[in-house]
Amino acid sequence: MVDDEPQIRRFLRITLPAHGYRLIEAETGGDALVQAATRAPDVILLDLGLPDMDGVLVATRIREWSQTPIVVLSARDQEGDKVRALDAGADDYLTKPFGTEELLARLRAALRRASIAGGREEAALEVGELRIDLAARRVQRAGQDVKLTPTEYRLLAVLVKHAGRVVTQRQLLRDVWGPGSVEQSHYLRVFMGQLRHKLEADPARPRHLLTETGVGYRFQMD
Repeated sequence: MVDDEPQIRRFLRITLPAHGYRLIEAETGGDALVQAATRAPDVILLDLGLPDMDGVLVATRIREWSQTPIVVLSARDQEGDKVRALDAGADDYLTKPFGTEELLARLRAALRRASIAGGREEAALEVGELRIDLAARRVQRAGQDVKLTPTEYRLLAVLVKHAGRVVTQRQLLRDVWGPGSVEQSHYLRVFMGQLRHKLEADPARPRHLLTETGVGYRFQMD
């Protein structure tokens, strides 16, 4: 639970354990990111109006490395706020004030979707000379930090999040550059080339950042 309102925390502190949930609390976005990475929650209840950062940014950061379900609980009821939160990776949105039964139903639905999708992912992975810690936003090759541009990092994060699976060009363009860039495939060629030069031992014969011709790209674990 990520919320800085004492009344909401007190309500959930009583309600959720009574229905079988174990609660981990955070009052700030920074603490939420640490708790999400270290405690591996099954579902995250996220307020948008946090004292140190907007909840949308918290959702965006978590989505860089985890598919843990995020249910937004917010007093913001405008359509634009909901769209921003959902586009950032939230799974559901509940407007305050809300009823106990509706909250419990939304939690059950989020957990069912996560179970079907195959569960949570690791925050960090090591493959060959590479160590990629998406929770810490840190990439190393042969023990040395690799400096990536923000766009290079976002592209790598999407590929790693779907490691072993082909990610289509359209999905990469949408997730990294935004919906208005889904036809700009030259962006991908340029930035994949840059990533390979920084991360691959032989950029001309990549082992991890592979092209699936005519389809997209894959981050290969083997």
